[in-house]
Amino acid sequence: MSGAARIQGLILAGGRSSRMHRDKAALTYRGQNQLDRAMELASRHVNPVFVSVRAAQAKDPTRNTRALIVDSVAGEGPMVGIRSAFSQAPDVAWLVLACDLPFLSDAVLEHLIRSRDPERIATAYRSAHDGLPEPLCAIFEPKAAALLSTAQDQGRNCPRKFLLGSDTLLLEPQDPHALDNVNTPEEYSAAKYALESR
Repeated sequence: MSGAARIQGLILAGGRSSRMHRDKAALTYRGQNQLDRAMELASRHVNPVFVSVRAAQAKDPTRNTRALIVDSVAGEGPMVGIRSAFSQAPDVAWLVLACDLPFLSDAVLEHLIRSRDPERIATAYRSAHDGLPEPLCAIFEPKAAALLSTAQDQGRNCPRKFLLGSDTLLLEPQDPHALDNVNTPEEYSAAKYALESR
């Protein structure tokens, strides 16, 4: 992989958590909030690691002790966070992770990074649930930046559909639950029980 762009980390923590009714980044498992866990996990594999936030969240105490990338392009959602990261550092690849993946493991990240194809637009896992790309645990190469911008200009704001329509290397999931995210209080209770029962 000589000549490949180096990888930096981006933890997406700019969502509004509307279905959860509370800040997902601050949810705790085994005494640690999700954002801290995601940062620690990513930092064991890439460096530096940044937290993607909306401008209104920049002073939030859960986030403000971290290196932040504040949304700098118009719109909302994960694509805005990813594009803002490329605006700050266009020549690196970005390991993009959602902050709400409580079952994500070192092994899953190691496999993703080891399997990366820097000649593609991105490397991502195939969802164990529907077979579609999982954009919120993926590596986006520098050449993705312009394509993301074009997609959003055309009103295509879904990062999953972006990967589906791009030259993406899709990996088969090693652990079918590793990329399960937590969006509702019921899912949080179930995930907490599952993790604390291990």
